[in-house]
Amino acid sequence: MNTRQMALLSAVKKGTVDMLPLSLAVLPWGILFGSLAVQRGFSWLEAQMFSAIIFGGAVQIVTVELMADNASLFTILFSAFIISSRHFLYGLTLRDRLSPKPLRWRLSLGFLLTDELFALSGDRRAYNNRFRLYYALGAGGSFYIAWNLWTSIGIVAGASLPDLTELGLDFAIAATFIALVIPEIKTVATLVAVLVAGPSSVIFTLWGFELGLVCAALMAMCSGFCVQKLRRQI
Repeated sequence: MNTRQMALLSAVKKGTVDMLPLSLAVLPWGILFGSLAVQRGFSWLEAQMFSAIIFGGAVQIVTVELMADNASLFTILFSAFIISSRHFLYGLTLRDRLSPKPLRWRLSLGFLLTDELFALSGDRRAYNNRFRLYYALGAGGSFYIAWNLWTSIGIVAGASLPDLTELGLDFAIAATFIALVIPEIKTVATLVAVLVAGPSSVIFTLWGFELGLVCAALMAMCSGFCVQKLRRQI
């Protein structure tokens, strides 16, 4: 192995280590999904393929619940579209950095671009060179392996243990997103967006508004944009 190959391998290892805290943080979430899927009537293979192909915790859990409740195909697809729409924004944010890269890099990193990998993409030098691409590949790839491993554990646990949803493991979902959001509150506009999104999403949920989460997100984005625009004019 030459020096360049060793440097690339070191970049992969660095990405894996930096992603490790987030990989461990979603352990309860992955176990919850795996157990939920088999307890809702899916086979172990179907449950595992959810994580292998879809690779999105929130949309996987919602889709499994809707399919188990015999929801219409339109409802399932529309819900999955709404929940996953944030990834469109992630792609737009990183477009200028990744568009010049070869197709194989755009496809692989696009598939691995979860909330967690996006959280590690805030550095202005991210994806700039080959070493940083391998860093992102190590981070995203290790998270993909971890997510599928946690799902497998959940499948085994769900087949032999009582309903794990009663243990409150779903709080791992909220805890993970809190851990991702808090470090990114670096401006007044972002703070305003967070303060609008949190209470409004809770209020809409209490009202039973089905599109409450989407409306809360739109309100938060508009509020943050307005605050940022006003600060620039001052």
